[in-house]
Amino acid sequence: MADAALRLKTLFEQLLGAPLPVRIHAWDGSQAGPPGAPALVVRNRRALRRLLFKPGEVGLARAWVSGDLDIEGDLYTALGLISGLVWQRDDDSRTLVEALRDPAVRSAARGLVGLAGLPLPPAPPPEEVRRRRGHLHTRRTDRSAISHHYDVGNDFYEIVLGPSMVYSCAYWESPDSTLEQAQHDKLELVCRKLGLTPGQRLLDVGCGWGSMAVHAAREHGVSVVGVTLSQEQAAYARKRVADEGLTDRVEIRVQDYRDVTDGPYDAISSIGMAEHVGAERYLEYARDLYALLRPGGRLLNHQIARRPQGDESSYRLDGFIDAYVFPDGELAPVGTTVTQLERAGFEVRDVESIREHYALTLRRWVARLEKDWPRAAGLAGTGRARVWLLYMAACALAFETNHIGVNQVLAVRTPPSGSSGLPLRARTWN
Repeated sequence: MADAALRLKTLFEQLLGAPLPVRIHAWDGSQAGPPGAPALVVRNRRALRRLLFKPGEVGLARAWVSGDLDIEGDLYTALGLISGLVWQRDDDSRTLVEALRDPAVRSAARGLVGLAGLPLPPAPPPEEVRRRRGHLHTRRTDRSAISHHYDVGNDFYEIVLGPSMVYSCAYWESPDSTLEQAQHDKLELVCRKLGLTPGQRLLDVGCGWGSMAVHAAREHGVSVVGVTLSQEQAAYARKRVADEGLTDRVEIRVQDYRDVTDGPYDAISSIGMAEHVGAERYLEYARDLYALLRPGGRLLNHQIARRPQGDESSYRLDGFIDAYVFPDGELAPVGTTVTQLERAGFEVRDVESIREHYALTLRRWVARLEKDWPRAAGLAGTGRARVWLLYMAACALAFETNHIGVNQVLAVRTPPSGSSGLPLRARTWN
């Protein structure tokens, strides 16, 4: 067969009900599709079997992670072209039986089966999380989920994140700023919103590799307790603290935030951690942090948000990210987050969207990963590195197109006197 690409193009267009905006490069050397467009490289028939046995986003992800499917040309352009056909219309609730009621779908499916052959379904790539039974977001399941994502190797994360080792949205003065400067500015913005002053106590929930803890102690003279569930992060953060000569002011613990009992704290930072909490536990999370603050203490909650779908205001999971990136991660609309913080007793004083800043950050991380690809793949494994490349590039596009956002929510445990302690013009962050 020397026409696999043309047959695939025709069959995919039957399934999608729309012209295919990318080229197809098939395993037999054939090509088809719009000239000059990025190409989907279908390296073997196994890629088709992955799509047939798990239609939609997860099937595509399995083919990508395993290397059975690749992209030739600009990754962002290719993802942008196919997102409207896959990610933005992916309907996992539509059963195969329902789909096959459409004669065009039945015909295309038969054609793909003929091209793919039908041995047993390919095993998922080893990077995929085995689905769990029982309740989500217990201490045990959260520890396992955090380990899957963050214990990939500190050397790998150094390649992606750079010297700052900050794994959350940076704050850009301009697109021409360096990543390191933009991450410094984000940490400084958080410190100013929290109003940190020498001698105060800060709790950094989900402290990562210690960047916020070190910055706050060094630049603002506060005492910091940082908690993480990742052993690798904790070891790295403790070394940074020691190298900075801050062991008298910074303590890094491997500890669940639910087990912190040594309040009160003057301020709490939670930067890119709340996405792991989950809908069932979010009010508990907010109440725990409220209880750990002194009256007048501030919380800075930095969190990715998903846009509401119609009347829906609940949390939603993303199939690819849940299976390969953030197991059990959940995103909520920012309004849901604000409501839960208020239900816990907080007075929400400021909400700042920095959506465009995350797109810039992710593009820099992708560029760093691509630049040092052989070493990154050697450290984490090719499959894991491919997971990170796809996830970061796709998320950059999602932020750019306003499908997801990121917000910094400043909340206060306002005392009975009603004095929040914030300046009249709070955006000066004095």
